Amino acid sequence: MTITHIDVVSLPVSDQERARDFYVGTLGFELVRQNKMGPAQQWIQVAPKGAQTSITLVTWFDTMPAGSLQGLVLHADDIDAEVTALTAKGVQVPDGVQDAPWGRYAVFTDPDGNRLVLQGRPVRA
Repeated sequence: MTITHIDVVSLPVSDQERARDFYVGTLGFELVRQNKMGPAQQWIQVAPKGAQTSITLVTWFDTMPAGSLQGLVLHADDIDAEVTALTAKGVQVPDGVQDAPWGRYAVFTDPDGNRLVLQGRPVRA
């Protein structure tokens, strides 16, 4: 096989433009592509700056209702600074930054309730 990486992950949302504004405006992702897909749908694709994998904000999968994605893991080099920036933008991070043997993480949701995990490196002793 010649599969080299994950290209696009579908993320279910109820309002694509609201979700785009959250991922681009709040999380700082880049808008990779936005174009019409017929009369009532559009393709909106976002990605962290420099990332190889991107996210498409979808409304068309009946088996993926908005908010049903759980545990999409994002990486941040300075998780404390990122959580501070997120909370300053109104994102709730109910449990703050947590420490685990495998790294530091914080959990938050997007406007539809998709559960995202922001992960950083473990604290070195």
